[in-house]
Amino acid sequence: MPTERRPIRPPFWPASQRWLHGWTAALVLIGFAIAWIMVGLPFTQLLLKFRLYQAHKTIGLIVLALVCLRLFLRMVWRRPEQDEDLPRWQLGAASSVHAVLYALLLAVPVLGYLTAATAPIGVPTLFLGLLKVPHLVGPDREWFAMIRPLHRGAAIALVFLASGHATMAIHHHGRGRATLRRMWWG
Repeated sequence: MPTERRPIRPPFWPASQRWLHGWTAALVLIGFAIAWIMVGLPFTQLLLKFRLYQAHKTIGLIVLALVCLRLFLRMVWRRPEQDEDLPRWQLGAASSVHAVLYALLLAVPVLGYLTAATAPIGVPTLFLGLLKVPHLVGPDREWFAMIRPLHRGAAIALVFLASGHATMAIHHHGRGRATLRRMWWG
């Protein structure tokens, strides 16, 4: 009877996954910073406010595309081995955090798109400031009032959880584990 061979897990994440991870993280942070600035700008700076909103929307659409690509590649390639010496509860917590991070990375841009689409003033979404992105739903004051705080809350949760994720990676690296080496240096 032939024995079943399990594919060997690579020691590091593939370069494409490392690149996508870094770009996703950077764009989320930039988009989050832009959001706080654009919302705080007075309407006397309307042109700058408009441009920042469009940059924020573009970043959200790019993040959504990158995350979909990351999820596809994660299905295609096996992930590296986890540290065997970690307690089971920490491995479970890490898996749970990754699942929630991916869910938020998908939900925040979708909620952002819906916020833009339902905005009562009907401002278009211009990808890269040039290409008009069609809104699949129209302006709706009630939906906007419900979706906008969900988008904001999910974005704050995403940045908070991602910060914890990064902190734990640094913590494990300081304890001699290969966590950062697997993701950053390969």
